Amino acid sequence: MAYLLLYVDDIILTASSDSLLKSIIKSLSAEFNMTDLGQLRHFVGITVHRKQNGLFLSQSTYAADILSRANMSICNPVSTPVEVGSKLSATHGTPFSDGPLYRSLAGALQYLTITRPDISYAVQQVCLFMHAPREPHFQLLKRILRYIKGTLSQGLHITPSPNTKLTAYSDADWGGCPDSRRSTSGYCVYLGDNLISWSAKRQATISRSSTEAEYRGVANTVAETCWIRNLLLELHVPIRQATIIYCDNISAVYLAENPVHHQRTKHVELDIHFVREKVRLGDIKVLHIPADYQYADIFTKGLPKHLFQRFRSKNPTTVMLGFGDKHVVDDDAAFQPGID
Repeated sequence: MAYLLLYVDDIILTASSDSLLKSIIKSLSAEFNMTDLGQLRHFVGITVHRKQNGLFLSQSTYAADILSRANMSICNPVSTPVEVGSKLSATHGTPFSDGPLYRSLAGALQYLTITRPDISYAVQQVCLFMHAPREPHFQLLKRILRYIKGTLSQGLHITPSPNTKLTAYSDADWGGCPDSRRSTSGYCVYLGDNLISWSAKRQATISRSSTEAEYRGVANTVAETCWIRNLLLELHVPIRQATIIYCDNISAVYLAENPVHHQRTKHVELDIHFVREKVRLGDIKVLHIPADYQYADIFTKGLPKHLFQRFRSKNPTTVMLGFGDKHVVDDDAAFQPGID
């Protein structure tokens, strides 16, 4: 078995044996002008550190370069990338004088989210106003940079794990946009103990209730996990168990399995059928989770310092196995609807 990841003219190659790896490199070198750089250390701006417990992916050099471009290399750091309750409007504040600088920095921050999921929500917010940035938008962008200044060593840990379960957390901030009243959806997906996918995105349509907003978020999460399951199947790592999706809205959890249509659900009928079909097939299971353990909150809103830092550093196994080591619960029985 061999996997090859290609980006333009950069290649990552791994194989199940050294002999197969050398054979592939020899065959590729016979066809193309290639250089074998040995063990993986850098790839498209991402630094890979090998540790005893796995890999650590970092973009600290790239982040430092962004700070230098913004003349904020010696700024004072902050503990969170966005304030609690902060909402940006397209009409509040005076227009920002240097639009190209704003767009350049915002675009650079987008690339930084590859290994920094903790800034995804804040970056998503500033990117909503690329066409006509205003002073409050630039102030948030500067706050993100100040947060990065204090967390340059942050990155993404990839560790070996015998657990190959796919677990996801889905959340939505209902009507959070002060201009359009559209909601922001967020999710994060774990393969075993490793965070492999996440998103913070404004929904395309207005939701008439929090249940509708949360259910649209669940549908987006189901679509992502289905794609990941298919990808893993192509990589010959099939997922045998149902993917668990945790949602903190009890009504949305009930709708995932309840076949009865209510008047309030007709606006999300396609999403309902999509999710229910995956539940019926056994690929997906939607369960309730208390808000205090909803990791996806970090992708939908500004959080208090203590909650933000706890969500940023925690591992999903901690939640699924119990709270504060007081008791241990079974994965499939955890967080049943209506149980806190």
